[in-house]
Amino acid sequence: MSVIATEIVLPDRVEPDGLLVTRRPLPALGPGQAVVAVAASGVSFAEQQMRRGKYYDQPPFPFVPGYDLVGTVLAVGAGVEADMVGRRVAALTKIGGWSSHAVLDAADLVAVPNGLAADAAETFVVNGITAWQMLFRVAKARTGQTVLVHGANGGVGSTLVQLARSKGIQVIGTSSARHAEAVRALGATWVDYRGDVGQQVRALAPGGVDAVFDHIGGPGIADSFALLAPGGTLVSYGTASTKDDEGNSRLPVLRLLVRLLVWNALPNKRTAHFFNLWAGKRDLPRFRARIAEDLSAVFDLAARGVLRAQIGARVPLSEAGRAMRLAESRTVVGKVVLVADTES
Repeated sequence: MSVIATEIVLPDRVEPDGLLVTRRPLPALGPGQAVVAVAASGVSFAEQQMRRGKYYDQPPFPFVPGYDLVGTVLAVGAGVEADMVGRRVAALTKIGGWSSHAVLDAADLVAVPNGLAADAAETFVVNGITAWQMLFRVAKARTGQTVLVHGANGGVGSTLVQLARSKGIQVIGTSSARHAEAVRALGATWVDYRGDVGQQVRALAPGGVDAVFDHIGGPGIADSFALLAPGGTLVSYGTASTKDDEGNSRLPVLRLLVRLLVWNALPNKRTAHFFNLWAGKRDLPRFRARIAEDLSAVFDLAARGVLRAQIGARVPLSEAGRAMRLAESRTVVGKVVLVADTES
């Protein structure tokens, strides 16, 4: 099969308008691979960091960004069941998702349920896996507990809130005032992140919260840890507060890791974790099985209407620069989704 793919290339450290729209033939299919016609991909915080050269382990420029995708299998290589052709699938890619077509390992593809639209499913791929694993595999949150979600209006944050509420977990969610009603509509108690967050949270949970999910990092991570109840868990999964800092992109993460290690060494009965979605990939079969299990669980909840897709905007793939700028504006609730130009 000869396919010319449209790709969005990140050529260097550029402003969103500096993204390039290119076309190239897809490479030949190898054994165990599949061609996927991409219907939707997302704009996550990872791509926002990548365009600044600040993502922890991004590849050298130039490359095609795109952390995840949803599409339909067009063709398969040797060793792949022929009946995969025509199936709707999702994949976690880290890079390469901002393309009209992608060649992927068939073992990395997860079935998308019937009735779940591509753009809706897309909002639950990296966001859903991240939220599910942090909430249930790391924090081991349980019915009746109370958790704090920073950035509850964002892609991961809004998914965290919904997953927690679906299991009877109380949620305090931070955001700006413009997103207060959206956060409340998800089922969280809203807290203004521009105010004294600590004071507001303590008024709601005097004994502390059972878990905090913090993508902000920086000095404020200490405030998140201080809000934990005895036995509570801090899950750090980003350093958004340092995205515009100059210097080595690895230093903010390394400083954060050192701080978490120090806290875990103290006899304070509270724990701190840095969540890395790709941890454990060296054991590839187990990693793939865990991704498929967790994403399938999230998709099932979405297909049954328990989770509602939070689509901030749908933007054609060829206008990825506009999508990036919109995602970085912090004016949307949920995720900005890139859709195939023919479907926009």
